[in-house]
Amino acid sequence: MIWKPNTTVAAIVEQNGKFLLVEEETAEGIRLNQPAGHLEDGETLIQATIREALEETAYEFTPEALLGVYQWRHPNKDLTYMRFAFIGSASNHKPEQPLDDGIIRTVWLSPDEIRASAAMHRSPQVLRCVEDYLAGQRFPLSVITHL
Repeated sequence: MIWKPNTTVAAIVEQNGKFLLVEEETAEGIRLNQPAGHLEDGETLIQATIREALEETAYEFTPEALLGVYQWRHPNKDLTYMRFAFIGSASNHKPEQPLDDGIIRTVWLSPDEIRASAAMHRSPQVLRCVEDYLAGQRFPLSVITHL
């Protein structure tokens, strides 16, 4: 059997010095994460990010840049994740829309609040994406090619 990592996408949204995160129920308890999820068959990475952000936050996400690609192996499971993190903006909030299963609520946190809550992060990718964003890391969406 061929080993394959889980391909995931994440939306990195900053407005007025705060980042959009979700509080979600996981097997490890309640955790914080960027709006994120798995790439589905037939989707592009950008389409998946837009869909996941809407499902988890009820915001429309507009990707503007690729923040980076992050490989992480879960320390307690035989799982490796390849996360494609996209920077973008959130608009047209639909508060009446139910959030995805497992999502408790959305929260807007400052970088210091995110650093202080590291023990609650779904993975180390959460803080790393924020730090990379704050450091100015960005790649044009044109680096992603869907054939």
